[in-house]
Amino acid sequence: MKVALILSGCGNRDGSELQETLSLMLALDRRNWHYQCFAPQGSFRVVSHVDGKEEGQRDIFEEAARIARGNILPIEQFNVSDYDVLALPGGMGAARNLSTFAFDGANMTVRPDVERAILDTYHAHKPIMAMCIAPMVLAKVLGPFGVTLTLGQPCQASQVAEQLGAKHHCCQPTEYCADRQHRVYTTPAYMVGTRISEIFAGAENMVAALEADLG
Repeated sequence: MKVALILSGCGNRDGSELQETLSLMLALDRRNWHYQCFAPQGSFRVVSHVDGKEEGQRDIFEEAARIARGNILPIEQFNVSDYDVLALPGGMGAARNLSTFAFDGANMTVRPDVERAILDTYHAHKPIMAMCIAPMVLAKVLGPFGVTLTLGQPCQASQVAEQLGAKHHCCQPTEYCADRQHRVYTTPAYMVGTRISEIFAGAENMVAALEADLG
């Protein structure tokens, strides 16, 4: 299996959440599934992980490369025919850099290159996974198709997801939501979780469900 991971920077407040991303990578690697990291290029507003203040700008691609240990490709190079699964780890980068949910709420937009990757995968009838707040990106792109996903428990984000046409399924951090009709698999991670062990269990259970469904 070949999985394309779309990263959004490095760090839970302004990029990809490291513990979620690494939990997903480990769940894939334990099955000998190959993953390739992708990220958009362009600047984003950096948020301090100490005091929450914005502190200048950095490049999404450069920051995401830190997680990928340099093995990363620009999102423009994603070709759906080369991969079996698309995955979006969580972190506020999904809401700030891949989309504008953090700033615009229900009026959010999704980067065209990320939207293309999602729609190409969806129309190719290939599975898509997402964690934490990243399902909001799927809600915006796939909501019109009536996709079911999880953001944990009822919250502002889940209300917006439903406004966008998605259906919300409540989950605990170790659980997952499998929309087998649309081939979308999501887990809430740190939307409701508090421990890294819960985050890994959620990622592991989500990937295991997908593995079972693929036979």
